[in-house]
Amino acid sequence: MKVELENVKPMEIEKRSFEIITEELGDTQLVPGTELIVKRCIHTSADFDYAENLCFSEGVVQRALEAIKAGACIVTDTQMAKAGINKRALARYGGEVYCFMSDEDVAKIAKENGTTRATASMDKAASLDKKLIFAIGNAPTALVRLYELIEDGKLAPELIIGVPVGFVNVVQSKELIMESGAPYIVAKGRKGGSNIAACICNALLYMIDNRRD
Repeated sequence: MKVELENVKPMEIEKRSFEIITEELGDTQLVPGTELIVKRCIHTSADFDYAENLCFSEGVVQRALEAIKAGACIVTDTQMAKAGINKRALARYGGEVYCFMSDEDVAKIAKENGTTRATASMDKAASLDKKLIFAIGNAPTALVRLYELIEDGKLAPELIIGVPVGFVNVVQSKELIMESGAPYIVAKGRKGGSNIAACICNALLYMIDNRRD
């Protein structure tokens, strides 16, 4: 069997990928200003469902860009998401990426309180005196705790990226964030993951770079 391959130079693979994504999206209407984020999620996952299931609170992209430029830090719920975020690009604006899941004090508090480490790590993040963006790609309990902290007036995040993947309380936790009043980018339904959480962060960083004079 003869397989026909596209003759694409290595440096042009990403560009060609985005051309294919744009072609296959066809007449699909995306929310103005969110196109790069949606397309990068599709590029990362090869899943066109993100054109339909990514939900954005009003004005969230511009608010997120301003927060990053003002030095906001990103808190993730997995080391994988932390590893995938472009920390050098974020550092240009004074931000850092945190993941507290492996911290000894988080493990101790989670055990004492009978909660998940994700829950305890959100409490630790809430104690930071910084502008915060949360990028949650794995643990619905992290989203539930963020909702509780917001409701209690203990946290006012600049953005919550709510894209945990899975089956148990995943859909419900995302709905809570969409009802919390906090700025959000949420992948409705069961799909998501740490790679998608990192991808959305990077898309925002690339958007700032593309707008720089």
